[in-house]
Amino acid sequence: MTTGPLAQVDRDDPEPGVGEVRVRVSACGVCRTDLHLVEGDLAPHHPGTVPGHEIVGVVDALGTGTRRFAIGDRIGIAWLRGTCGRCRFCRTGRENLCPDARFTGWDADGGYAEYAVVPEAYAYALPPQLDDATAAPLLCAGIVGYRALKRAELPPGGRLGIYGFGASAHVVAQVAVAQGATVHVLTRSPEARELALALGAASAGPADAEPPEPLDAAITFAPVGGLVPVALRALDAGGTLAIAGIHLTDVPALDYERELFREKQLRSVTANTRADGEEFLRLAAALDVRPTVDPRPLSTADRVLADLAADRITGAAVLLPG
Repeated sequence: MTTGPLAQVDRDDPEPGVGEVRVRVSACGVCRTDLHLVEGDLAPHHPGTVPGHEIVGVVDALGTGTRRFAIGDRIGIAWLRGTCGRCRFCRTGRENLCPDARFTGWDADGGYAEYAVVPEAYAYALPPQLDDATAAPLLCAGIVGYRALKRAELPPGGRLGIYGFGASAHVVAQVAVAQGATVHVLTRSPEARELALALGAASAGPADAEPPEPLDAAITFAPVGGLVPVALRALDAGGTLAIAGIHLTDVPALDYERELFREKQLRSVTANTRADGEEFLRLAAALDVRPTVDPRPLSTADRVLADLAADRITGAAVLLPG
């Protein structure tokens, strides 16, 4: 990314509608999905939408009909911000697949701002022991990463491979280690490998290297399709690879006998359900999961996105307004 894709503008403060609350933003995490949106990997749903969907703030206005939160409550706003509630996916606990799902920072303005509005049914109460900047990455990097971990079907005490080690991966690694897994991290960033070892990974090597032992499960967080066959070859028989992320470069042709045979599974991950979010936030509090954060002023959002594109951020970047 060589040019600044964001424009700093003045807008009227948003007003909450029926069933909505407004928060004064205190922190907003920077997600790779934000980068995909501003770079055009994901087509915009509306022109001029404010990015950002890992939002921590304090409720300062209530729309009519709201019941869950009160003025002064600290809450989180995440990626999923609306579903139809009627389709077969919503009726069977799979609202992340709702064809009419709406998303913060894509279908409606997000948190790269001083204020944000959200339907209260899609907001989250936050663990009180985490400060605003530390809590922000949990709202997408944490929640969606946790769904990826569940999709990978890691057995108790199993061997997990993590490919790419950014905001989401370094949260998932903490959860897996705390639950007794052996975690092997494979990423191109030397700084990320150092962080992985500090967080309890059993090994950390280059992204295209072989882990020191066969894997029961793996997750690719790097948006690089070429890592899919690499990770599949690293799986033991019966292992599962989950691809986390909303965008991926093309996957090369797979060698069936080397990469898929022996009942290996390849799965994608799509967003999350609200149940995933509630479950993960409770677990994160119980396990004392704490993202490594790099706080930056909101005014530097363009520079932060450029740093993310160039792998110059270790852990998770968080924008702070004011």
